[in-house]
Amino acid sequence: MDIWETLYEQARAQYHPQELSPFVYANHVVCALESENGEIFTGFCVESCSGVLNLCAERVAALNMLVNSGQTRIKRLIAFRDQPPSDAFSGMPCGACREFLYQLDERNEDMEIMLCYETRQTITLKELMPHWWGKERYAEANQI
Repeated sequence: MDIWETLYEQARAQYHPQELSPFVYANHVVCALESENGEIFTGFCVESCSGVLNLCAERVAALNMLVNSGQTRIKRLIAFRDQPPSDAFSGMPCGACREFLYQLDERNEDMEIMLCYETRQTITLKELMPHWWGKERYAEANQI
């Protein structure tokens, strides 16, 4: 079993779409990530009638990592609905998640994000956001 299969299985265990209330739907998008030290953290999407209250699976997994281990660096991430990412189905983090992952730790630009589970094709956050606006602020912070 390779790391991607491990991540897939742990995320898949979180997949069980459910209405938590007439206003909140959850567990229909899932994520697993591998942190810098090799620990795996999972998350699932929570959507409400008010979009600003939504929590994406990727951000929930990253926050689980932060809260439970204090880590901010991610090595690998897989996210999906009812099937693993493939050429026909993308599991790409949304723009808000991409932004959060970059802001959480600049080194996350090198994290691998699963594009196609079957072929193990990945892409990095930096490839998804090649001219990220926050690089200058990180450079300034690193000079202090």
